[in-house]
Amino acid sequence: MSSPAQFRSRESVLGSSRTATLRLTGSREGFAEARHFTHRTLDGWSLDHRADDTVTVVTELAANAFLHGLPHAAAPDAFGIRLRLTLRRSHLMCAVTDPSDSLPVYPHTGDPLLEHGRGLHIVEALSEHWGWTRRSPVGKTVWAMLPTRTHF
Repeated sequence: MSSPAQFRSRESVLGSSRTATLRLTGSREGFAEARHFTHRTLDGWSLDHRADDTVTVVTELAANAFLHGLPHAAAPDAFGIRLRLTLRRSHLMCAVTDPSDSLPVYPHTGDPLLEHGRGLHIVEALSEHWGWTRRSPVGKTVWAMLPTRTHF
């Protein structure tokens, strides 16, 4: 458990009400903050019907960033983890940026009973597209695009 001084989050809306960011640093407590932030943002955008899938995707992307992005970073507290939600015309973009240059690993395993290593499989199943982008000078952003309309 970390102290409040070790855990800081900064929430902001960038440019318009169609982009929202949350900076998470220093603790795995960021998972709960990311989920609450996602729910509040989707509620404000009238996308409550997409909340379950979006929160799952955000949680998986944030978990990967905390587990794999921070341990390898030269100065994790200087950069931290950033969640960005962007509402587009027919998609919601969920993006998590971390300070690691290590590429996301998409395990090709046939064992359905594994406890770890299924995060990107879940992201792929719930999103229309997902991928990653290198950041300059360091880091990467892993992103997923979810449709804003429910498919029947």
